[in-house]
Amino acid sequence: MSAPSVRRRRTRWFAAAALAAAGSAVLAIAVSGIGNNLVYYWGPKELRAAGSKAMGATIRLGGQVATGSVKPSDGLSSLEFDVTDGSALVHVVSRGVPPQLFRDRIGVVVEGTLTTAGIFESRRLMVSHDNSYRAPADKDVDIRALMQSTEGLDPASAPRVAGSAAPGR
Repeated sequence: MSAPSVRRRRTRWFAAAALAAAGSAVLAIAVSGIGNNLVYYWGPKELRAAGSKAMGATIRLGGQVATGSVKPSDGLSSLEFDVTDGSALVHVVSRGVPPQLFRDRIGVVVEGTLTTAGIFESRRLMVSHDNSYRAPADKDVDIRALMQSTEGLDPASAPRVAGSAAPGR
């Protein structure tokens, strides 16, 4: 046999072995239950439409906190509220301290499971907000006077954050 034919044969065997290994890996992942590790993202309408299929699965429920639905639950750090998408409601029981921004009519994503009673038990509560700051809409606050109150402050006397350098040094 010549050297080029031996190389071709080795290359073919190597390609076949690589394809077999890749196929085995895909099959192992599919058989091992990757579906148990998926987290579905649904709105209240989709969650209600899924019915019993949604029970027991880990779900991220996204929507808006329904107006007037927030109530403290038993214990100090748990609460109950309804999540809506405008067409359906899902009652949520959340264990744990809610974020500071949590309130009526704010966008939320809650992660948890739907019980057989139709109540969504949340293990994780996240609020949705944008990154822009807006001054409070208090009618008694004069924004110009507030801005003038900060004029003349010496930046060197401001408290320093760990790891920051002093200005001008």
